[in-house]
Amino acid sequence: MKLAIWSVTRGAGEVAIDIGEKLGGDIYTLKKFQFKNTIQIENFNAELENKFHSYDGHIFIMATGIVVRKIAPLIKSKDIDPAVLVIDEGKNFVISLLSGHIGGANDLTYRIANSCSLLPIITTSSDVTGKIAIDTLAQKLNCEMESLKKAKELTALIVDNKRVDILLPQNVKFNKSDEADGIVIVSNKKNINVMRLYPKNLIIGIGCKRGTQKSEIRKALNEVMEKYNLAYESIKKFSTVDIKADEEGLIEFVRELDKELEIISRDKILSIENMFVGSEFVKKQIGVSCVSEPCALLASNRDGKFLEQKFIYNGITISIYEEKFGDE
Repeated sequence: MKLAIWSVTRGAGEVAIDIGEKLGGDIYTLKKFQFKNTIQIENFNAELENKFHSYDGHIFIMATGIVVRKIAPLIKSKDIDPAVLVIDEGKNFVISLLSGHIGGANDLTYRIANSCSLLPIITTSSDVTGKIAIDTLAQKLNCEMESLKKAKELTALIVDNKRVDILLPQNVKFNKSDEADGIVIVSNKKNINVMRLYPKNLIIGIGCKRGTQKSEIRKALNEVMEKYNLAYESIKKFSTVDIKADEEGLIEFVRELDKELEIISRDKILSIENMFVGSEFVKKQIGVSCVSEPCALLASNRDGKFLEQKFIYNGITISIYEEKFGDE
């Protein structure tokens, strides 16, 4: 978790340095105080505005009211805003202010409280009542939520002591639930709040000709994803060979999906390429006989299976590796 620790007074700067030594992160202090080993700034407002969405979390050593006013114009949505915490200059309390669940502010608050002997202040209803929110559940399971609106509605039911079931048929193991094409709910209720969580466990290995357009990559991936009835939300990352690290169409496509592109070296591919059926022509061109399959495997945790070994479309090869999920 990439952290920024902010202070605007001498006393707060000393606290920030102490917190930073325990947690790591970038420590921001005002230049006039000349603190060593910190990022010394002239203008707190301008620096915060510029860096707010560059960090996973922000810790402010100052009054809560100041922080609320400063971050108000910068926050966008709970699914993208960073965690925001406040610690008083007297080192008594650590407050989870923003993005408690998805942003990880609540977990970070407890972590700081334990390591720095502070009193944690958590105000999210599900936490203070000892219940789990849907967005927290999704985070713990490393899943992507179908809808923030549905997550809010279902969490409200949980907080209101209503019953919310995670449905698993008795004769079906948890690790097989993602293979179902449908779920039957037996109930006499007219209205039932239902949502789904997408496990992020698909690794997409890609090889392509030089100059392949992102539109062609999109068509190829759409076709193979539809073939296996797979959701884009479950894509954990893409991977390709190092010689394609500057392939503009692929880079643009992955960036549009807001996914990670892991670059695999040819040396690593050479170490396992005998596991796959390769091409001598490809080997003469780039030094390895295959790309998509070894890239998918090497970018995974290697605990799973291939759903698609090698899907070929207009000079593009795609392999899909499915990591095991849950208790598989």
